[in-house]
Amino acid sequence: MEETTRSANNASESIDFNRKRAEGRDGSDMPKKHLQLKVRKLNPANTISYVQILGTGMDTQDTSPSVLLFFDKQRFIFNAGEGLQRFCTEHKIKLSKIDHIFLSRVCSETAGGLPGLLLTLAGIGDVGVSVNIWGPSDLKYLVDAMKSFILNAAMVHTHSFDPMHDSNGTAISMSRKFDDPVDLINDEVVKISAIVLRPNDPETGLDETKPANLSVIYICELPEIKGKFDPDKAASLGLRPGPKYRELQLGNSVMSDHQNIRVKPSHVLGPSVPGPIVLLVDCPTLLHLQQLLSVQSLVPYYAATTGNVLEGSKTVHCVIHLSPATITNTADYQLWMSKFGAAQHIMAGHQMKNVEVPILKASARIGARLNHLCPHFFPAPGFWSLQHLKSLSSGLKASNKDLVPGIIETVSAENLLKFHFRPYANLGLDRSGIPNLTSRSVIIDELLSEIPEIADASQELNQLWSGNTETNGEKTVMQANRVMTEEPWLPDGALPDCLEDVTRDDMEIVFLGTGSSQPSKYRNVSSIFINLFSKGCLLLDCGEGTLGQLKRRFGIEGADEAVRSLRCIWISHIHADHHTGLARILALRSSLLKGVPHEPLIVVGPRQLKRYLDAYQRLEDLDMQFLDCRHTTETSLVAFDSNDDDTKFQKAKNGNTIRQEEEHVDSNLFTRGSRMQSYWKKPGSPTANAAALPILKSLKKVLMEAGLETLISFPVVHCPQAFGVALKASNRINRIGKTIPGWKIVYSGDTRPCPELVKASCGATVLIHEATFEDSLMDEAIAKNHSTTKEAVEVGDSSGVYRVILTHFSQRYPKIPVFDETHMNNTCIAFDLMSVNLADLPLLPRVLPYLKLMFKDEMIIDESEDVDFVTAAL
Repeated sequence: MEETTRSANNASESIDFNRKRAEGRDGSDMPKKHLQLKVRKLNPANTISYVQILGTGMDTQDTSPSVLLFFDKQRFIFNAGEGLQRFCTEHKIKLSKIDHIFLSRVCSETAGGLPGLLLTLAGIGDVGVSVNIWGPSDLKYLVDAMKSFILNAAMVHTHSFDPMHDSNGTAISMSRKFDDPVDLINDEVVKISAIVLRPNDPETGLDETKPANLSVIYICELPEIKGKFDPDKAASLGLRPGPKYRELQLGNSVMSDHQNIRVKPSHVLGPSVPGPIVLLVDCPTLLHLQQLLSVQSLVPYYAATTGNVLEGSKTVHCVIHLSPATITNTADYQLWMSKFGAAQHIMAGHQMKNVEVPILKASARIGARLNHLCPHFFPAPGFWSLQHLKSLSSGLKASNKDLVPGIIETVSAENLLKFHFRPYANLGLDRSGIPNLTSRSVIIDELLSEIPEIADASQELNQLWSGNTETNGEKTVMQANRVMTEEPWLPDGALPDCLEDVTRDDMEIVFLGTGSSQPSKYRNVSSIFINLFSKGCLLLDCGEGTLGQLKRRFGIEGADEAVRSLRCIWISHIHADHHTGLARILALRSSLLKGVPHEPLIVVGPRQLKRYLDAYQRLEDLDMQFLDCRHTTETSLVAFDSNDDDTKFQKAKNGNTIRQEEEHVDSNLFTRGSRMQSYWKKPGSPTANAAALPILKSLKKVLMEAGLETLISFPVVHCPQAFGVALKASNRINRIGKTIPGWKIVYSGDTRPCPELVKASCGATVLIHEATFEDSLMDEAIAKNHSTTKEAVEVGDSSGVYRVILTHFSQRYPKIPVFDETHMNNTCIAFDLMSVNLADLPLLPRVLPYLKLMFKDEMIIDESEDVDFVTAAL
């Protein structure tokens, strides 16, 4: 039974919460037993076998494609970029059957989805599922770092290899050729080997030892197909039908029953058919291409050019190219491709052909419907502009001018495209599973057919905005009188002072992920983008797929610009659904700003997160500075501001500042002696506090440049080291010299209602509050230290918040959560890619009834019943 505790604040009602979970003692921190490698009964015949493209990233260009190698009893995945799990959820691909994961490079682009995938596998059944991970670097260090938030990571078995070590990590003899394949798996079903490309260019400073700079060619070879058994020949050799027929089919010789001869398999079997071979090639740069062209161990796989088949030569049936178009379109690469003769070439490296084909069709469909209903809060997806597409296409044509015409026929990879190996009669491409592209007009026609009232609803919402007036093309004054009559708590029916003379380029809140636990068909995991326009932007939490969501919202170039403009990323707690998209964002920013003067990005988060980021830094440069959330609490910042020199600030270095916070906490949730004070109240070491000082100074400067007065973290009730955050904008002067107070946004993170959150939310312009569960599931909310819809709204009411936006919904609510409108006069429900401009806040609650209308017929279905995974820890 859960240990439920009631805690009270002098100024608020008592609340119940799960103390054991909040303190990390509820058993979720106990690793499951160490699992041995799975041993499956293999079937050499393999009646079904194919490779399949999964989640190519064509509409977002943010991840490396994944490839599934399927057998009756085994599954192999090549690369696990962000969004893989969400893609598989939508298409009902069972991830629990995965035996091995291979990485063509070890970096956030190819492994960004790995933490979420491992978390799901770790939660399956009573003991989890074991899985093997292979890659050209020290994977164990990275997986060990994941244990801070994937507590069952003992089910992961890592296998690292590089040009100097085999898959067991032992040194390779110097007599062996540098580019010889490393055998990884060799059983009766498949042989998988790897050739590692390690470029070296001292002139460019490329670090050949950096794991992210190593890339791999994987060679997958199926066993030969035995020739057909001829019973007539067997009879002529004196064999009776029976067990000896089976022995011959298995490749064993037998004695004749009627003749004094030994019968060999070749006497009664037709000619064998060589097993199919598929290559997966990841050649990310021209430096890698230089080494690829010189790899001698690939020679046996090249087709004969003179008609003479060399001894030991092998026929490649399919080559899947994970390399980018900038490489595959070069003349050298095309000539190298031609060496494989009639092999089918599948180009999976972000082909322009499918740039506007959505990976996540279900999510795109909902987005199109919401955009039709209310384009102000649900803008159309931002794809590349036609002009940019034309210019890029022209550039690609120019780069192709030296190609040998007609030398290679290729196929652009599409999601769920297959290449069959077994049955042999089906050898070749299979497009039957590729999702059909549905136009926006068809989606809207279906919507209006299902819910005819939507036509009037859309017009009514447009009229709300058309009633607004604009001055000088920038000032936006909402229909204050009409809206405020429904909000009698505001004095004299007035707008909050911070909305006076507001413009549309002041601030916008973009919800990149509004679901909890794990990505689903319709909702990604937590991430909130605070757009300050010309002053930069911030991220509050950064779950897996954040980059993809940015690109869906702003387009490829727009998202890149947003990443360049990031001022700070703030992470609420260590649960994977709130931060596993962080490494991909940081790595991209580092790449985009390479060669441009800039400062490392400040990441504010719980201390356990630093260990994970430090591990990732060994793979690729993240170019960041880490700041513990506890150094951004109100008391710490006040002490910093009032003692802003090295001499006066010694008490902070000695930990006194942290200890002072105990005197300012008015709730017994975090009082001295309680275990929940755990980390955030422990005196920091002098070294750690001293190291934080320059980063705090940098943060203060960054906030000032972004037009922000403060960023303050505060403890909440969820798990150890869980925080919420309050952002306060600086005051501004309008055109007549009047001082306008800055807006205030509070984000709860994951939490039970608690006094610290109520206090931080006082007078907020917007409270973004988690509402994981519906009101009837109060016991479950308490057990998991989350909030119900009603509780979240009540926090806003008790704090005098102007607008409440609910998010972080349980995935049991596929499209819209259950809620009671009667107590939500100033509240709205968040959806993925919903964009709330500061100037539109007065109209926000007016949208809620229309959203309920759109989803009036939706059933409450737990999607976990449709796929083979279980809900991980929230």
